Amino acid sequence: MTKTATTAIPVFKLYGENQQWPTPDLLHCETISRRSREYQWEIAPHRHADLCQLLFVYKGQAHLEIEGQRTVLNESTLQVLPPLCVHGFRFSEEVEGYVVTLSAPLVAHLQGQLGSAVDGLSALGSYPAGKDSDYLNSLFSRLQDEYGDDQPARDMMMHALVSVLLVWISRQAIQRRHPRAPRGREYFRHFTQLVEQHYREHPKIEDLAHKLGISVSHLNGTCRELGGQPALQIMHDRQLLEAKRLLTYTSMTINEMSEVLGFSDPTNFSRLFRRRVGFSPKAFREQLKADQDVT
Repeated sequence: MTKTATTAIPVFKLYGENQQWPTPDLLHCETISRRSREYQWEIAPHRHADLCQLLFVYKGQAHLEIEGQRTVLNESTLQVLPPLCVHGFRFSEEVEGYVVTLSAPLVAHLQGQLGSAVDGLSALGSYPAGKDSDYLNSLFSRLQDEYGDDQPARDMMMHALVSVLLVWISRQAIQRRHPRAPRGREYFRHFTQLVEQHYREHPKIEDLAHKLGISVSHLNGTCRELGGQPALQIMHDRQLLEAKRLLTYTSMTINEMSEVLGFSDPTNFSRLFRRRVGFSPKAFREQLKADQDVT
């Protein structure tokens, strides 16, 4: 692609067309090959005054020139091109993908629905699809099918699909602005997930630490730092939370409750409850009834 002076950069609604928006819809969708084949797979640098474009390269290669910067896409990528952004492309002939053009009113409507989240359509962004490649391709493909058909509630379906794409883009943008949490937070998050899944089984803390790939002392240190108490107490708190729910919302006996919560001996359950809560399960239930009678 040859460099083009800014003053000579054409402004199109869609590439190669006049200033008239060629569709009554608030968006336009087509495959990359649909237009680029007509121009021998090369789209010269140009810009759009009030349109945002989503270029999704699913397979094949794309040479991009965006605001004078040249890059090559060799992997599945979603490229955001905001209004007035100067861009040009050269595609390989086997390229697969889509170009979705969004009108300003639709962009404003979608951004209003998204609320205070990052505005993924107002700035340049190149987002490798990674494991979401096939997922994104299915969304664009479905959008293309809806665009080319005349089914009932067509506009609603198209806007819904574009909304999903905007959420995906915005989440990618948020991740870039706020990198993933430190590893300790990841360990703690995974630990609490394991507790939620297995607290009725009373797993050993050593076994949970092994699943996380860290030592017991490392796990306990992380739990104290981020949860305010060691790992075993976090496990006990989850068991006792469930016990309080059962005491409040069911008529189970203490023995039945103890069995549901995985205690081999009701005495052990009552002893733990008294030690952590301050009184016995029976006293807890009686206090609940007394409070209800007062109200």
